[in-house]
Amino acid sequence: MNLQGIVAVSGKPGLWRALAQNKTGYILESLDAQKTKLIANLSTAKLAALHEITIFGLDDDIKLIDIFERMKGVSSIPDTKADGKKLREFFREVSPDHDEEKVYTSDIKKVISWYQIIKDFPLFNEPDPAAAPVAEEAPVIEEAPKAEPAKAEEKAPAKPKAKKPAAKKA
Repeated sequence: MNLQGIVAVSGKPGLWRALAQNKTGYILESLDAQKTKLIANLSTAKLAALHEITIFGLDDDIKLIDIFERMKGVSSIPDTKADGKKLREFFREVSPDHDEEKVYTSDIKKVISWYQIIKDFPLFNEPDPAAAPVAEEAPVIEEAPKAEPAKAEEKAPAKPKAKKPAAKKA
């Protein structure tokens, strides 16, 4: 799942794609049908990259990407306007080890709404470029010993230097 460049902006609904960065902030485009452009000022707006978001867990924090992967396998995802108990029950199914005291119903609604937005985008099914596949070690191939390079031709003997005339004694 490739969520690089997808951000949530505090105070703005939906998800945004980072298009470019300028001196004061980021130029963002909404992921909805209107493709609204927004300049998010770094000093006032809070941006959260989806690939970095985690949910409180009982032992360790749970990556949002992992929850989205589990949500792919679920047949029916409840509407965000469903009852809080139904949403919590669904979230127990996709993330059984989340901390129920710290993860609020509003957080669950946000995760479900984000999933509804990005599930149909092609990037949702792309592999994450940050998680590069583990490269298998190439087998070591022993090379045949290389022949020594041919020796350079022996240098011609240096020419004798001309003798300086002896200084005359007076």
